[in-house]
Amino acid sequence: MIPVTCYRGKRVAVFGLGGSGLVTAEALIAGGADVIAWDDNAESREAAAARDIPVVDWRDTEFGAFAALVLAPGVPLTHPKPHWSVEIAMAAGVEVIGDIELFARERRAVAPKTPFVAITGTNGKSTTTALIAHILSAAGKDVQLGGNIGRAVLSLEPFAPERGSDRVYVVECSSFQIDLAPSVDPTVAVQLNISEDHLDRHGTLEAYAAVKERLVRNAGVAVVGIDDPFSRAMAERREDMGLEVKRISTHESVKHGVWAIAGRLTEPHGLAQMIVAEMSRHPVLRGVHNAQNAAAAVAAVRSLGMGLDEVRAGLMSFPGLVHRMEPIGRVGRVTIVNDSKATNADAAARALSSYERIFWIAGGKPKTGGIAALSGYFPRIAKAFLIGEAAEAFAATLEGQVAHEIAGTLDVAVPAAIAAAAAFSAATGQDAVVLLSPASASFDQFKNFEVRGDHFRALALSQPDVTPF
Repeated sequence: MIPVTCYRGKRVAVFGLGGSGLVTAEALIAGGADVIAWDDNAESREAAAARDIPVVDWRDTEFGAFAALVLAPGVPLTHPKPHWSVEIAMAAGVEVIGDIELFARERRAVAPKTPFVAITGTNGKSTTTALIAHILSAAGKDVQLGGNIGRAVLSLEPFAPERGSDRVYVVECSSFQIDLAPSVDPTVAVQLNISEDHLDRHGTLEAYAAVKERLVRNAGVAVVGIDDPFSRAMAERREDMGLEVKRISTHESVKHGVWAIAGRLTEPHGLAQMIVAEMSRHPVLRGVHNAQNAAAAVAAVRSLGMGLDEVRAGLMSFPGLVHRMEPIGRVGRVTIVNDSKATNADAAARALSSYERIFWIAGGKPKTGGIAALSGYFPRIAKAFLIGEAAEAFAATLEGQVAHEIAGTLDVAVPAAIAAAAAFSAATGQDAVVLLSPASASFDQFKNFEVRGDHFRALALSQPDVTPF
């Protein structure tokens, strides 16, 4: 755990007592803060009390006595309306921050030279975060991996200035976390891409992009994908200020950064070019989107001073990420792929673009726009098996273009899709893929995308003749 000493002797309110909220409260207490915690859920309050965290409803308390409200990222800050705890804090003039901000402040106070890599983007951030961590770890670094991926950031090992650059913090940051981290200042910030997402929490696409930009604003080096207009504008604004930017593109070469055209990662060296890797040879990282992820990871670790041989070795040994285009099984010439993390159409497009003949399992809790934007990939889909709340709407979009059936649940869709794919492959001699890439959130039928992906894996591997990948 990282004790948060910058609030020693001060009163701090913590709202939201899920996993990261509990760790936040304990880190503040360990650092000497006077913590009062609360959650609207009684079970969460009981869990906090069981861990000796003071639980008090502060609605009738003089809130001006608090130094800060530390908010869990899942609690609304602005949209659709501020949570009641936020309204109380704002009325009292008390700052509202999150655990990433506490991490950043503690790092500045205790170990400002400790490398800190922060990664965000609408899609690809988990793969890129895990890839950066893997490359660094393969090179012998003490990598502390957390944030929006895996462990809460304050649960990582404490800052150790004496370790120098051997200990590196690699932190995935969601837009919700960045919104609560006004002074975050990573050594290297990675902004991959911007597309429509989380508008229920940010209001507009422009507001969402502005929140993402905060991560790169105070970074030492900004690694920015320039293939969408919002991210390109971020890069240009930093460059206009004379700040270092490494551009990432899958469409064009760049003067500073890494580009990936036709799967070839290339880094400029003056007037020359250095080929970093041929992604077609990578066992897991397929598709244009993964070429972008790999290019961003290479640029990030190169910014930390890593040599090309170290980078290549780490990159090519990366085993992939669970629930993100994860091959889980085979039956004949059919590969079964778990892409449960594809919770919107843009993420699903990345998987659909990577395979030629697809038996697609899609649906769940729908997001704005549905799957109309995926029409360019419909010719690749042999048949779609639709589940969840989105099934009827997805069926209407596919009507007349893609063969489909409403399966309702994974329990029905998985055996049906595997049987159909196996029959197709046997009849044609062609390879096929059974792909769970829902283009929807999971919350209609599952707690989260991880539970959905785990259930898919278990169902697939229980089918006759399916062998683990």
